[in-house]
Formats: sequence, C-alpha cells, structure tokens
Amino acid sequence: MQPGLGWLRAALLAAVLGLWLPGVVWAQRVEGDRAVAEGPYQTEVSVRNQTAAERDKAFARALAQVLANLTGDRNVADRDDARRVLAQAEDYVEGYDYRQDEGVGPSGAPSFQTMLVVRFRPADIDDLVDLLGLPRWPQPRPKPVLWLAIDDGRGPRLVGLGQVNAARAILDAAKARGYALGLPQGTAAEQAAVGAIWRGDVAAITALSRRYSPPIQLIGRLRRDSSSWVADWTLVDNGKVLASWQRLDADPRRAMADGAQGAADALFKRYARSNSGATPGAYRLRILGLRSADDYLRLMGYLDDLPGVRRLLPVLAMPDHLELQVELAGGLGTFTRYVDRGTVLAAVPASDDGRAGSPAEFRMRGE
Repeated sequence: MQPGLGWLRAALLAAVLGLWLPGVVWAQRVEGDRAVAEGPYQTEVSVRNQTAAERDKAFARALAQVLANLTGDRNVADRDDARRVLAQAEDYVEGYDYRQDEGVGPSGAPSFQTMLVVRFRPADIDDLVDLLGLPRWPQPRPKPVLWLAIDDGRGPRLVGLGQVNAARAILDAAKARGYALGLPQGTAAEQAAVGAIWRGDVAAITALSRRYSPPIQLIGRLRRDSSSWVADWTLVDNGKVLASWQRLDADPRRAMADGAQGAADALFKRYARSNSGATPGAYRLRILGLRSADDYLRLMGYLDDLPGVRRLLPVLAMPDHLELQVELAGGLGTFTRYVDRGTVLAAVPASDDGRAGSPAEFRMRGE
C-alpha cells in the first residue's frame, strides 16, 4: 500500500459497506485497537447488522441511554418532547464505530454480537438537556459500597473483591446507569458480618463501612425461593435509609442487576439538580424581520421542531413584527443561547425577559 493512501481506501470501503454518514465520522480501527465507549457522552448498543436503517434505530437507543445517564432518570425517553429528539438522534452524533463481541451460547457454541459504539457531541447534548428542562445528576458521582450476601442453598456468603465475577451483573448494570459500585475487601471481619446483612442490620453495616468512602452503602441479600430468586435491597446514605425494595426473578442475574437500578433511581432523586438559570414557563416573544409568508413558514417550522418548545401560539401580527406565546421547558435563557447560535433567529440584546413587561425580541436571520 502506498504511504498516505490508507485513509482513502478505508473511506471508499466504508462508503461501499454503507458505513458513511455526512458529517458523522466512522472511526477507522487498527489491529488490536478495540472500540469502547468512554465517558458520559458515549455509549454502546447492540445491533443486528451494519445497515443504515439499523444504525439509525441504534442511534436513537444510544441517545436515550446517554440522556438517562446524564440525568439519572431512566424514564427520560418516555417524555413526548424527548421522543421527538430521539427521532433526530443522528444530528447529535460526533462519530461511531463497530465492535464484534464473541461469547458462548447456551449450547456451548460460539456466539457473536455486533456492538455500535456511539460518540455524541458533548456541547450539543448539554444544550439538549437544558432545552428539555431536564435535571442533571452531577459528576463525579458517589461510588456506593456494595454489601451483597448470596445464599444459593448452602448458607449466605459475602461477595467481596475476590468474588467480583459473582457480582458482574450488578456492577455492569451500575456502569450502564452512569455510576460505579465498589466491593468490600472481604476481610475476616467483613465475612463475619454476613449475618448482619441477612438480618438487615443497617447500623452494623454502616459502622463496618467507615473505612470506605463515600459513606453510602447498597445492602443486598439474594436467595433462592422455590422456582425464583428473591433480592432484598436497602440503600443507605450517611446512616439514613434512602430506599428499600424487593425483586423476584427466575434469573438471579436480573434480580441482582435490579439493585443497581433501584440505587440509581434513589440517588437521582437525592442528588439531581435542575439548571439554576432555567425557569420553565410561558413567554412572550416578538419576532422582527419577517418579510414574507416564506419567512413565517420557516420560523414556525423551526420553532415547532425545536426541543423544549411545548406550546406555540401566535397572538399578534403587525406589519413589522409577529408576537408569539411559547411554553419553554428550559426557560428563556437556554432558548436564547441555543437559537442565537443557529441560522434562523438572533436575539435583540436590549429586549426584555419575555415575562415582566415587553416581549423578548428576536430578529430573523437571512437564509
């Protein structure tokens, strides 16, 4: 291969295989370089193939996962305004790559799973979170200590660092929710405390956890009950019980993973914060520079597609301007910052705040 032509051949191959998207970078990998998601703005989702249609659906799932991780709310994708954004997930993608994972199926035969590693543009995702008026679960996040005892019929035993693979389901589930769980060292004193876990003695486990930081414990006991597994969970923060819940499942891995889900939900409720500069509500906007019906249609189409615009009502039409009543999930400041970087509207600096007096003013930009 001639020097300098490797990138061209890779690009041509990507185009032939349908791996090229305008404005989105498909990263070329070299032998031994394994694509993995890193940080809160990247994630991995499984795909059936590498076609464009499958990739578009995967982008939507990936964006839902990133929004859930950033906010801590696993139901964020169920919101009406979020669903509209997910349909345009490709617009937020910075780049992507594929990875082939090899495993072993139930019959013992090799199995293969294609993973799509998606990287989103952090600034655009931050804007999106603010526009939708979503709270954020701040980074860095606490790493609770997982005190897990498992009884498979031979008596309860503590899962410590030496048995990390036994806790893989819950550790991976926590990672998928954007945080981490730590395991105790498994010293003799900690092994002896398995009885306290089984009794639900929160005070004893809290005292035993003083050597670890932060002072947050996820206490769980997993036991077999006839045809299913039962998992009982308690999340403790600084000695205070934040949440307790139970999960029954035929699959012990799912019962175990639910501990990470419940802990994330409780920590999100405890620590998530809304953008201090965002005040959701109804605002009056005055749009200047509308010269034609085409300008009007362009404006209304733009606002209708904008994330966080929940309601849009024209209230006054004059020869030199149009006034609108809009309901903004993320407040006027977030809305102004976002549209000011676009090609449709520009904020008029001397205008009011859209609530306490005259409307906030914007001017149409030329195409």
